[in-house]
Amino acid sequence: MLIKSKKVYIADRFVPAIIEIEKDKIVNILQYDDSHVDKDYGNKRIVPGFIDIHTHGAYGFDTNSGQENGLKEWQQHLAKEGVTSFLPTTVTASKDELIKALKNIAKVKKENSQGADILGIHLEGPYIDKKYHGAQPIQAVVQPTIEEFQEYQNAADGLIKIMTMAIEHDKNFSLTKYCASNGIVVSIGHSSATLEQVTFAIANGAKSVTHTFNGMSPFNHRENGVVGGALRCDSLYSEIICDCNHVTPEAIQVFFRSKSKEKAIMVTDSLMCKGYEVGKKFQFANLEVEIYSDGSAHLVKEGNFAGSTLKMNEGLKKLVTEAMVPFDVALQSCTSNPARLLNVDNQKGSLVVGYDADIVVLEDDYSVMETYCKGVPQLKKG
Repeated sequence: MLIKSKKVYIADRFVPAIIEIEKDKIVNILQYDDSHVDKDYGNKRIVPGFIDIHTHGAYGFDTNSGQENGLKEWQQHLAKEGVTSFLPTTVTASKDELIKALKNIAKVKKENSQGADILGIHLEGPYIDKKYHGAQPIQAVVQPTIEEFQEYQNAADGLIKIMTMAIEHDKNFSLTKYCASNGIVVSIGHSSATLEQVTFAIANGAKSVTHTFNGMSPFNHRENGVVGGALRCDSLYSEIICDCNHVTPEAIQVFFRSKSKEKAIMVTDSLMCKGYEVGKKFQFANLEVEIYSDGSAHLVKEGNFAGSTLKMNEGLKKLVTEAMVPFDVALQSCTSNPARLLNVDNQKGSLVVGYDADIVVLEDDYSVMETYCKGVPQLKKG
């Protein structure tokens, strides 16, 4: 298959080009000419597929529910927002519930279902701080142990790639060191850690911060907290929810100025309520959640944030048009940066010969015209 556009994003800029796809790979990227191709996208922007490393669900499905058909349907829906790869993300729960969810993801992964590729699992909790538990059930929070984590990884068939943890509760950084030595990213989140504790967690293998600014000790000019670590420590990758509700556009701008171009990662942190109308209520982690008019999801009783209904293409638009982040930096935060964190940047995150043919065609308003997941068009447009 040959596709072309006058705006193909390669080598950090848009150029006229032709992309040749064979099976699931990009096999050639050629100079633009007037020869026949299968799809001519004119002046539409062709960019790498988006990678969402922190997303709990959408369209009525929640990762913790462990429903096979719901996960498969979610995979297919993700193409509408340009997502070609993702990490289904759990929330703090009982061991039995988590093991059920992990086994379900592993089963669906083996079946190679249509739609976005499951790159692994993001285990958010149960090793979090009770002060900063957020919308996660505090009664299920436990102390981290290597032995219990091994049970989870066995249930997941080795698919846990990121684990969010309050590192201040990891005695002697034992689990942090274990994960680092086994290629699992420890991401600091739902944490009351000090900047000093963050610093030593990095020294023991921690690599990232989960949804920066949310669910963590804040930045103060005398007590810098986890936020201070995210902004100050150049080696840390740092997630940020770019719905402009969880974090203001101004704070997003400060975040991107502080992080290097290679370390900022946009995530949706979306819940099962994504894809539904304002006012819709859901049960999430045994709590009732409602969609507000701005698209954010809140706990009905407490009123605080529970997650988002953000779509990745909308997040990219908000980064550029509201937070005033340069397009190349914004795009990298949802393509090559998460690929690098997950150590799959030799096959995903860029339009390069030999890489997976994960490709998105964007309209001028950032809506998705077409998404190719490993070379297969998902929306049948254009």
